Amino acid sequence: MVGRFPAGELTDDQYQQIVHLNQTSVMEVTRGLLPLLRAAGQAAIVNTVSISALTGGSPGSAIYSASKAFVATYSKALARELAPDGIRVNCVSPGTIATDFHERYSSTEKLEQTRKSIPLQRLGTPEDCAPAYLFLATPLLSGYITGQVVEINGGQLIC
Repeated sequence: MVGRFPAGELTDDQYQQIVHLNQTSVMEVTRGLLPLLRAAGQAAIVNTVSISALTGGSPGSAIYSASKAFVATYSKALARELAPDGIRVNCVSPGTIATDFHERYSSTEKLEQTRKSIPLQRLGTPEDCAPAYLFLATPLLSGYITGQVVEINGGQLIC
């Protein structure tokens, strides 16, 4: 995420930057790797979405949230399209993860409020997310899983 931009203040350049980072890059990388993935006969694409794809995110993140929802839907469509080629497509959807982004763009009070609302009573870490990527990328573990979004959020969506 490149920042929070209120709807009335979002510039065309900011919009294009968000869409390029979150949508266009996913399509370009996928298109570029498809010949190699098809040649492998058994491959996996694991894209990153966000809890914001389902919730709409915080104020100022409407375009970010919509772009992540695009990636989830695009991945599901790809899963159907590429399954005959032996390519599985899934997503990991992190919840609120303790990262530099939140240190820059979220207040301490907001993060504490979020932490208290999570059933596991903590923010996630990158280390919480990594096993999901490994699981979805490994055919021995997830060879019959495609078109799914795995939520890594400490129960944030069950509240």
